[in-house]
Amino acid sequence: MQAQQPIPVPKETAHKWLVSLLNPNEREESLIELSKQRENIENLAVMLWHSTGIMALLLHEIISVYPFLSPPNLSAAASNRVCNALALLQCVASHPETRMAFLNAHLPMYLYPLLNTTNKSRPFEYLRLTSLGVIGALVKNDSTEVINFLLTTEIIPLCLRIMETGSDLSKSVAIFIIQKILLEDNGLNYICQTYERFYAVAQVLSNITQQVITQSSSRLLKHVVRCYLRLSDNKKAREALRQCVPESLKDSTFANMLKDDATTKRFLNQLLTNLAETN
Repeated sequence: MQAQQPIPVPKETAHKWLVSLLNPNEREESLIELSKQRENIENLAVMLWHSTGIMALLLHEIISVYPFLSPPNLSAAASNRVCNALALLQCVASHPETRMAFLNAHLPMYLYPLLNTTNKSRPFEYLRLTSLGVIGALVKNDSTEVINFLLTTEIIPLCLRIMETGSDLSKSVAIFIIQKILLEDNGLNYICQTYERFYAVAQVLSNITQQVITQSSSRLLKHVVRCYLRLSDNKKAREALRQCVPESLKDSTFANMLKDDATTKRFLNQLLTNLAETN
């Protein structure tokens, strides 16, 4: 049985929702509709970016919850509302016509206070996950400009902390962002430039590897192996990795988990080959 094709939202309806965003009494309902239907609205990102006042309004929605971040006092309703605004920002961040404008306006910086929270309640977890989704959308297309921008910010330590303390899904998105940074030459060089940066990343990867043993998360394992493999492309990092790559990646601990994942198995074998090389 074929899945039903999504029904495109008429431009008139999308335009009506955009106009309704400017009305405080209709804003919440319009945020919900636009967020829910964002995949079905053609060029929504362009419409959002070029509609007068809309981007400022979305930023206002995000900034409005800052006072509730510390001490943590964020309601589920407030979290859902901001997550709907963040979903629209993700739409703008992922579109080829608006991505660089989004970046040049330094809009990711407004998300960092949301990523910096540590409260584990559901409203905060949703907030972190949706904020990570915006950054994930930025790095997805392997843009050097995006990575260079992120390297000037504190995104790496923020992601590393979420990789340690977040939910399984948040960890996966955070490690995906770190992986994308590492895959860019400037990102790899930046992380391997000082021992402190390299050690911070390697330590968190090691901790996650231990968690994978108990949680059996093949998704996390895939990202961990890919990050270690990329680190091994750097000569100094490779020497350090020989001492700090967990033994569980060198023995058969994950053999059962990887038996149906040929790509990750190949990456792991390549990592071990790289670490065995003497030059």
